[in-house]
Amino acid sequence: MRVALFVTCFNDTLFPATGRAVVTLLERLGCRVDFPPDQTCCGQMHVNTGYGGDCLPLVRRFTDVFAGYDAVVSPSGSCAALVRDHHARIAEAAGGPRLAAAVRERTPVYELSEFLVDVLGVEDVGAFFPHRVTYHPTCHSLRMLHVGDKPLRLLRAVRGIDLVELPAAEQCCGFGGTFALKNADTSLAMCADKVRHVRDTGAEVLCAGDNSCLTHLGGMLSRLLTGVRTLHLAEILAATEESPPAPAPPPRSGRRVSARGKAGRA
Repeated sequence: MRVALFVTCFNDTLFPATGRAVVTLLERLGCRVDFPPDQTCCGQMHVNTGYGGDCLPLVRRFTDVFAGYDAVVSPSGSCAALVRDHHARIAEAAGGPRLAAAVRERTPVYELSEFLVDVLGVEDVGAFFPHRVTYHPTCHSLRMLHVGDKPLRLLRAVRGIDLVELPAAEQCCGFGGTFALKNADTSLAMCADKVRHVRDTGAEVLCAGDNSCLTHLGGMLSRLLTGVRTLHLAEILAATEESPPAPAPPPRSGRRVSARGKAGRA
């Protein structure tokens, strides 16, 4: 199967290891993976801030760049959802019937876990990750893509893993893209709730299918000096005994602040 990696601009800029992990994983499972170098932003920032019509050129570009593949796979539920749900509506509203038809007929786009489970039909991908892990299901993957328990089924098949349930898992972490900037106080309060639940699990690693949410959560986990590492689902699934993921950075020294704001020595 010839697969195109839609890495997303967020991962390409800040988390290239996630893209490499997707390629490693899919090639291990027998896929031929290409990275179209002309791919750009899918337009999520435009849509989230009310300027959906302005991302019409990005809809056209995405349709052209990813033509001719058997599938497009992305390690981002939010961007995959945007492409699948909003592109067709943007094309119909502003691009005319020809573009709308091209979008409807283009190569199908999948979030990583649904591609593995629904298309390749695998749950055990040969991974090894001997750590205590908890999983945060991101809002777009749950509410727009409806991936359900597919990421958990993949994680349960990882050898050596100690997978623990995250309390109130389906609650939003508070990121929401520009929501975290425009409504910072509310966003941080939601993040604090989620971080408290993560710490209650005793997990070493917090896993999710979107690095955007992991960045938000990881920032607070780091500031609180919790020692909890964030890691994308793809990087756990790509890990083997021979090729583990990069080690976690050492904890910083200094003052620790609890989720309630009380300071203490680290």
